[in-house]
Amino acid sequence: MRKILITGASSGLGAALARNYACVDAELVLWGRDAARLEAVAAECRARGASCRSDAFDLRDVDGMLARLASLGRVELAIFCAGVGGSVPDSQASESAAAARMTAEVNFVGPVTGATAMAEAMAANGGGQILLVGSIAESFPLPMAPSYAASKAGLALFAEALGIRMARHGVAVSLVSPGFIDTPMSQGLTQPKPFLISADRAAAIIVRAVARGQRRIVVPWQFIGLRSFAMLLPRVWLRAILRRL
Repeated sequence: MRKILITGASSGLGAALARNYACVDAELVLWGRDAARLEAVAAECRARGASCRSDAFDLRDVDGMLARLASLGRVELAIFCAGVGGSVPDSQASESAAAARMTAEVNFVGPVTGATAMAEAMAANGGGQILLVGSIAESFPLPMAPSYAASKAGLALFAEALGIRMARHGVAVSLVSPGFIDTPMSQGLTQPKPFLISADRAAAIIVRAVARGQRRIVVPWQFIGLRSFAMLLPRVWLRAILRRL
């Protein structure tokens, strides 16, 4: 039976990934902050035939996360999907220091720490797969979400570096960079959301890409072209466009 860990599984893309991986051959370990929603997702997964257990805690509790990881035993696939988003209102000069700290802890410190520990355990067990969920925002200096864009940019570089290091140990590291997915996080945004797709559709695409061993995954695919176009622009033009947004 394949053991799969999914953080941020209580809603959104994490819950959709859990449903996509739920089958009779899967043992799912679901982590999230909301105990009721997390257990509801676990119940859906059990109905699909999976063995499933849920554990609700704040992923900013890094010591607690590391203790839980150490107790899991062999994990074949670890998905670090937990994240926070949001944009800074125009009425504020900048985002609050507390919000910036929370974003950094949830989007960067937590997954980097967890993936590092999981990579070591997988290497000792002969291999495995790690999937880090970033954002297409990693490629853009978003003035409406500075700490969010920075946390995802840092996560992207970490995923690439960890993947290079762990390849010789049989541990594959993939990064998914979603655009706009119809989740509670994106529903809270007031900006336009081009190419919006459902969480279940995005999860199905990601699951297929991970099965192929794909290292960089962009979903929906339209953002590949959008990002490539943006990277061709002189940086001063890109900053001017983003400033107007």
